[in-house]
Amino acid sequence: MENKKDNSNVVDNEILIYQTENGPTQIDVKLENETVWLTRAQLCKLYQTSKSNIGEHIKQIFEEEELDEKSVVRKFRTTAADGKNYNTIHYNLDMIISLGYRVKSKIATNFRCWATE
Repeated sequence: MENKKDNSNVVDNEILIYQTENGPTQIDVKLENETVWLTRAQLCKLYQTSKSNIGEHIKQIFEEEELDEKSVVRKFRTTAADGKNYNTIHYNLDMIISLGYRVKSKIATNFRCWATE
């Protein structure tokens, strides 16, 4: 897998790009407070699965107390295509990796390897 990440000069609010080796999946990753943050839509794209599947896994992760919601969820103000600002829920790397173990796909395994390098 040739996914590249050079974070030697990474600072808060920098965007990193994750792209699969063959290129069909590319995600702009928000980096802040030494972790990456993704929206639910980005998680769906990353793991190539449905919103309901991601939502169910997130619900189970919180119900089973695998992760604490207050430590892995954050709202970021984003500007939409219409120019309006919205508070959008993002999930940090802990949630991203936890979901990767639950989704169980090749792409999930590849992303876990990339993210933990």
